[in-house]
Amino acid sequence: MRTLSPQSFSHFPKPYHPHLPMRIVALGDSLIYGFGDPVGGGWVERLRRLWMSPNHPGHALYNLGVRGNGVAQVSQRLEKEWSHRGEFRNRQPELMILSVGVNDSPRLGRANGRPFTEFEHFHTQLNHLLDQAVNLCPVFFVGMVPVDESKMPFLDCFYYNHADQYRYKQATQLACEQRQIPYLDIFDLWLKRGEHWRRLHLSADGLHPNIRGYQALLHDILNWEPMSGLHTYLPSWETSA
Repeated sequence: MRTLSPQSFSHFPKPYHPHLPMRIVALGDSLIYGFGDPVGGGWVERLRRLWMSPNHPGHALYNLGVRGNGVAQVSQRLEKEWSHRGEFRNRQPELMILSVGVNDSPRLGRANGRPFTEFEHFHTQLNHLLDQAVNLCPVFFVGMVPVDESKMPFLDCFYYNHADQYRYKQATQLACEQRQIPYLDIFDLWLKRGEHWRRLHLSADGLHPNIRGYQALLHDILNWEPMSGLHTYLPSWETSA
C-alpha cells in the first residue's frame, strides 16, 4: 500500500483534493499510443485499466497518442483535444501527460542525412507546445526511450541514433525545467540498464518497447515521485519489469 504525501500534489493548483477522481489526458506519439504491446496496449492503457479497479480513486485517463506524431503535430491538436475531454458536469482535465520528440530526431535517407526536424525548428516548436500546455493545466512530461541503433533504419528510411536522441531530449528536459514541468528521463534511465536489458525490452523494429518494455515503462512512471501520489495501490503483477 502506497502512502500519499503532500509533496506528491505540489504540482497541482489549489484547491486540489488528492482523493477525488481526476480527468487526465495523455498526448504524444506511439509511446503514448502503446504500439508494440498487443497484450496490454501500452503503458497508458495499462494505467487506465489499473485506475478502473475498485481499489483506486477512479481517475479518467484518455489516450490521445498518434503514431508518427512529432512536436508540431501534437501542438496543432493539443488545445482542442484537451478541451473535449471534460467529464462530470463538463469539468476540464486537471492534468496533461506529454510524451513526444523522438519522431523529430531521426536522420532521413542515410545515417548522416538531414534531421527530420531541424534542431532549431524543433526547439521553437517545443517551446510553443509547452507554453500552450502549461496555460491549460499542470503538465508532466515522459521522455523518449533509447532505440536499438543496430536495427536502423526504421521503415528503410529513418535513421535514429543515440547522439541525436540525446540532443533532442536534453533540449526538451531543459525547456521543461524552465517551466517547472516535471520531466522523467527515460532515455538515461534505460541506457544505464545496459544494452542487453534494452534489447530484451524493445520490439524487433528497435524503436518501440515490447510487452516487457511497456511493463517496465509503467513501473518507472508509477515510481516517479510526481506520479506516485495519483494512486494508492499497485498490484504486484504490474511491478515486475
